[in-house]
Amino acid sequence: MSILVLGTVALDTVKTPFGKRIHMLGGSAVHFSMSARLFTTVNLVAIVGEDFPREHIEFLKAKGIVLTSLIKEKGMTFKWEGEYQGDLNSALTLNTELGVLSTFKPEVAKQQKAIKYVFLANVDPDIQRRLLEEMREPVFVGLDSMNYWIQNKRPSLLRLLKKVNIYVANDQEARDLSGENNLLKAARRLRSFGPQMVLIKKGEHGILLYSDRFVFSLPAYPTDKVIDPTGAGDTFAGGFMGYLVKKERINEANIRKALAYGTIAASFNVEDFGVDKTSTLTMRQMEQRMAHFKKITRF
Repeated sequence: MSILVLGTVALDTVKTPFGKRIHMLGGSAVHFSMSARLFTTVNLVAIVGEDFPREHIEFLKAKGIVLTSLIKEKGMTFKWEGEYQGDLNSALTLNTELGVLSTFKPEVAKQQKAIKYVFLANVDPDIQRRLLEEMREPVFVGLDSMNYWIQNKRPSLLRLLKKVNIYVANDQEARDLSGENNLLKAARRLRSFGPQMVLIKKGEHGILLYSDRFVFSLPAYPTDKVIDPTGAGDTFAGGFMGYLVKKERINEANIRKALAYGTIAASFNVEDFGVDKTSTLTMRQMEQRMAHFKKITRF
């Protein structure tokens, strides 16, 4: 079994109290892939520009990521610049350059259209819809988004929510889209929009999963080494979806375990800049931290 992820491959510039990195490898699809690869084969669908370093392509290939549907076009790669201050819970966006992402039309290789597990990481919901229409009969589809699309393409996003199994949002996004301040009410409202499950990420406060059959919450893994939170949510999603693909069965027990693996993956992501920590992450390290997580939470 394998998974297909649609998202961004970016060149990120990030400043935190611990330093600054310029044009490092980033993007929602990349962060997702770094954790999902530990469980299954990852097929990445994205676009980059002619300025995208060849070394990053080779790096992704070396990690086992299938790049058959990574498009390279004339123009500039998507770039994001942000700064974290204080508790590092949220970034101040300083600059965004869409580049070739502004005209992106995903192209999926014929053999990839039969992949059963799909994750639509954060991009324009119209791009996400076009990708989903290319897939034959996916059995489980996850969807992520962001406030920009909630504010500017709400109708497109609401139509897409009717076609997915799980919607992933952070707490503010959940409140904005649902119109509810209480997160449980927000999750219930989002569920009414179509997805079978709603997963709300609460940063250092953990996660909340809502479905008609059960509600489940987990704290974040406690760490005192937070260097760069960029991509933590995408890393979480990669661990979560990757575990479900590995188990090949969507039930309550596997979903709970998948949420725990997503939590552990995200805890590694924040401990260094970009993908520096997750690109060297092993299942042995994941399992060691999982054992400690079970001990302190009695999960």
